[in-house]
Amino acid sequence: MHDRLHAASGARGTIAYVLKGYPRLSEIFIASEILRMEARGLPLRLLVIKPGDEAVHHQVVDRIRVQPEYLPPAESVSKTTLRRWLRTNLPPFLPALWRVCRRRPFGVVRAAGAAVGQALRARPMFLSWPRKVYAKEFLQAAAVADRVLEPPGVRHLHAHFCHGATTVTWLASLMTGVPFSFTAHAKDIYCESLNPAGLLARKIRAARFVVTCTDANRAHLTAIADRTPVHCIYHGLNTDFSSLIDDAPPAAAAASLRILAVGRLVAKKGLDVLVDACAILARRGVPLRLDVIGEDGEQAADLNAQVVRHRLSDAVTIRGPMTQQALVDEYRRANVFCLPCRVAADGDRDGIPNVLLEAMAIGLPVVTTPVSGIPELLRHDVNGLLVPSDDPAATADALERLHADPRYAARLGAAARADVLARFCGDRMAADLAGLFEMVLT
Repeated sequence: MHDRLHAASGARGTIAYVLKGYPRLSEIFIASEILRMEARGLPLRLLVIKPGDEAVHHQVVDRIRVQPEYLPPAESVSKTTLRRWLRTNLPPFLPALWRVCRRRPFGVVRAAGAAVGQALRARPMFLSWPRKVYAKEFLQAAAVADRVLEPPGVRHLHAHFCHGATTVTWLASLMTGVPFSFTAHAKDIYCESLNPAGLLARKIRAARFVVTCTDANRAHLTAIADRTPVHCIYHGLNTDFSSLIDDAPPAAAAASLRILAVGRLVAKKGLDVLVDACAILARRGVPLRLDVIGEDGEQAADLNAQVVRHRLSDAVTIRGPMTQQALVDEYRRANVFCLPCRVAADGDRDGIPNVLLEAMAIGLPVVTTPVSGIPELLRHDVNGLLVPSDDPAATADALERLHADPRYAARLGAAARADVLARFCGDRMAADLAGLFEMVLT
């Protein structure tokens, strides 16, 4: 496999993506990006920290030529002592660490110093033990560096999500001298616990450039970026979805209000607000059906209990994640999409949820909130409706308005579809990212 990859890379060198896990159903935007980079002729490698553990994957994964290279498995370090963890997990990493030490001894010392320094800075108290996770990420960085140094060599590293995967990439860059960049998304930007003690700023300063998926994120990162350029490149519609919605019919009016929500069952999605809004609508006598589709999260048990408490079990269904084709069918069965996003207590928030793009591209009228980058996509009363976060009554009012006026709902849906197809072309966004990579390869 490596011979084929090396032959394809030619004289330009290779871009190596460093990913925490691959493939993942929730990260179809990453798989779509990789496919589009391949289509533009960029030589790639995929260095993956953890194997994908999901039984189903999206079709786009099967169209990607480059195959993932998985690092040695490593157990969690949080519930054991570092000595015990090293006894079990160090041996698979030793050959790579030894080879990198021979080829880049000073780089390994620099990376070790950075890891130890961060482990000390990130202690909850001065007399606490150093944070053990950075020992694990140092070893994973050595495994990445070992692959990066294989001839003819990787010219640039790029990580997705600016916490764990980017920390590994930063340390690997220190070891090898190969420059790196990363894409920052949502929780990874705003939750300080994921990048404690100024780690995010440190990684930004070390990076060649940073990419993020909303202008709101760009402004936030630029404020701590020193002189590192930060680029806003929207995800755009993923490749599977784009091929499935050609000539998609507009959402049909129906006697009952059929609401669709798609997202992990976590606080930032505001699904509890939506269930409360449905309870208000039911009390008003509005016939409705709510389908919630998404991976389990910390709100799963509470949401199910909330449905029972409101006596909505016959009207609300909560289901697990789906393939893109099955999800498109659900979009087409709905007549409104609702995701009342919020900023969670720990600072977690969405950028622009990809499911909003998908619903709008289908032609569904959308009800959501002006959180983070969402106003960059949706304009109130033009291509959707914006309501305040944590406001079930306002959410119910917006949903009822769409149900009561099908023509108005159809107008918003048509405007949403036209706007997304014009402004959020995934191929065009990928061209912008490819341009950044081309600059580092020349």
